[in-house]
Amino acid sequence: MAGKAVKVGLLGLGTVGGGVAQLLAGEGPRFRRRLGADLVLKTAVDLDPKLAAGLGLDPGVYASDARAMLADPDIDIVAELIGGLEPARTLVLGAIAAGKHVATANKALLAHHGAEIMAAAKARGVSVAFEAAVGGGIPLIKSLKEGLAANQITRALGILNGTCNYILSRMSSEGAPFNEVLAQAQALGFAEADPSFDVQGTDTAHKLAIVAALATGAWPRLAEIHTEGICDITPLDIRFAGEFGFKVKLLACLAAGEGRAEARVHPALVPQGHLLAAVEGPMNALHLTGDWVGPVLLYGQGAGRRPTTSAVVGDILDLARDILAGCPARVPGLGEAEDGRGPLELAPLAEVRCQYYFRFTAQDKPGVLAAISRVLGEHHISIEAVLQKGRQDLGPVPIVMLTHEAREADVQAALAVINALPVIAQPTLLIRVV
Repeated sequence: MAGKAVKVGLLGLGTVGGGVAQLLAGEGPRFRRRLGADLVLKTAVDLDPKLAAGLGLDPGVYASDARAMLADPDIDIVAELIGGLEPARTLVLGAIAAGKHVATANKALLAHHGAEIMAAAKARGVSVAFEAAVGGGIPLIKSLKEGLAANQITRALGILNGTCNYILSRMSSEGAPFNEVLAQAQALGFAEADPSFDVQGTDTAHKLAIVAALATGAWPRLAEIHTEGICDITPLDIRFAGEFGFKVKLLACLAAGEGRAEARVHPALVPQGHLLAAVEGPMNALHLTGDWVGPVLLYGQGAGRRPTTSAVVGDILDLARDILAGCPARVPGLGEAEDGRGPLELAPLAEVRCQYYFRFTAQDKPGVLAAISRVLGEHHISIEAVLQKGRQDLGPVPIVMLTHEAREADVQAALAVINALPVIAQPTLLIRVV
């Protein structure tokens, strides 16, 4: 294999793309030992030449024309690190059409267009690798596609957004309100200037769509994944959750059955003894249950330049190994060779059954608790525990309840009636219990 080289084209030289360029350029001997061949960054494309200059790339590596790079017959692998939906989708499909393997960290692209991209790759006989799209540096995708291939994944619970987990962890440890902790997270670089993508649950929903596709072999429709964020969680809720024996986490929840699944993103009460309850700060974790392996926890840094760069370059090495071994596209995109799988059918949220946490904000009058309990009983919802704190001022008081298992449709119907009661001062906060 002397003189053999695998050549890489890079789209984007931002935070992660620059890291990939530096790692490929700086660790040539290590990668040659692992591949038995050279791994060469031939072309790096970005619209800003200053980024390339700042990275100290070899002369001739930088280019501004992505289409010319895709047309280069010498390039074997394209790493897409520009993010977003367009032009990323067009460029990835262009790379596939040109017979090039693709590594990407773009979870939004896969959540929206994964079925189209995987179908195109299969038809062309190339691979799409996407370890960095979920869980940053955690080898989560490879575990689902290969390490756990003998299993049917029946359940997955994930903390997949480090920004939200950092905020909830700080709210828990400091008792500070959401907006104050968010500002701290932005100052420290854990949250973007516009954090809505993270705190509204959108980023987690994109990652859950990918996990669901890997677990079931079929892509869900992103719009059908029920998605809530953490903006309404208060230190009061975190304190009450602790009194009930729970931590508050933003969870991606998947329950997979025969041809049908539940997939949802929302704040959840996690029992303090559960492994996910111990995941603090900006860390990520995915708790999987396989029919043969049982429970598995994958844990690590879910974002950041270095972990994400590690995952992308790991994908590039995997693709290079398959190319050198003469077996490209060895592992199917979702780990399944079957054709003809349609969109994953998702159960409506109304059918979900679980326990619930309610925080009612009510006037401090006799009979309020009885009125709330009556409405819940009429909707087949039984109460496991109640916390009611004494009045601190002349305003409304919180009444907190933990229910036994109930049906979402019944819960929503009951809350519609309760929120219309004249003694209720604010809409009721609901948090589901794992």
